Amino acid sequence: MLYRDFATQEQIDAQYDTAIPVADRAAEMRHYQERSAHARGALRCTLDVPYGPTRAETLDIFPADVPGAPVFVFIHGGYWRALSSKEFSCVALGLVQRGITVVVPDYALCPAVTIDEIVRQMRAACAWVLRHIGEHGGDPQRVAVGGSSAGGHLAAMCLQTEWARDYGLPQDPFKCAAMASGLYDLAPLRYSYLQPRIQLTEETVRRCSPVLHVRPSPTPVLLTWGGLEQPEFARQTMAWHDAWRAAGNHAELLDQPQAHHFSAIHGFEDPASALCDWLVAALSRPR
Repeated sequence: MLYRDFATQEQIDAQYDTAIPVADRAAEMRHYQERSAHARGALRCTLDVPYGPTRAETLDIFPADVPGAPVFVFIHGGYWRALSSKEFSCVALGLVQRGITVVVPDYALCPAVTIDEIVRQMRAACAWVLRHIGEHGGDPQRVAVGGSSAGGHLAAMCLQTEWARDYGLPQDPFKCAAMASGLYDLAPLRYSYLQPRIQLTEETVRRCSPVLHVRPSPTPVLLTWGGLEQPEFARQTMAWHDAWRAAGNHAELLDQPQAHHFSAIHGFEDPASALCDWLVAALSRPR
């Protein structure tokens, strides 16, 4: 066996190729691109703000109209080797209407950098937000983090950062977190079609699998996934949910029976969605 019950790469690929359950992947990408272009045209935004020393380390800010607004840092997916912040401006469409400032960071991609380096970049982006979002109308005491797919993985790694030791910030600086179809156990991907690009080693899998590094935290988490996705995405979600709760932490599940891997974040575009409702409530809740 390569991993768990998987005997061949083909079996693993069938579980992790996100295009398989989707009728037209190109149409899903067009949705992201067109809705994101609309968001950048319709909403106030400050684009390509540097948060680190390399050209890849920039972020886009979509400020809410209310001063001192809560903040959601959304980390994009793409299996660490594709896409950019610009395809995911669309997540601001619903949230800004609900009074939430949205920040979408960019990062360098594999194989030009390692997943360890991408984790470092996303921690740096979150540190920048926590220190500087007040200058852009956001409330640094009410910052949420989240993401989709690889972005869910990166958000989980940010949750489990030693913020006090490594950054001089509060140990648990996030008010809440919301992740969609995240990858919390990297082990099977080492045997998948992704390996030539993401170049996982055994050490990387150990360091960068969030399910192995859960610590006690007061940050409540929402985990969601699409019911049309392959079973491995539900298993990944439940594995991290169970580990997070076993550490004494709070986690909620939101199943989306009619969603697939690409549409599971469409709720962020709709101010009346369950995703927006949860974030609004969690960001306003006393800690």
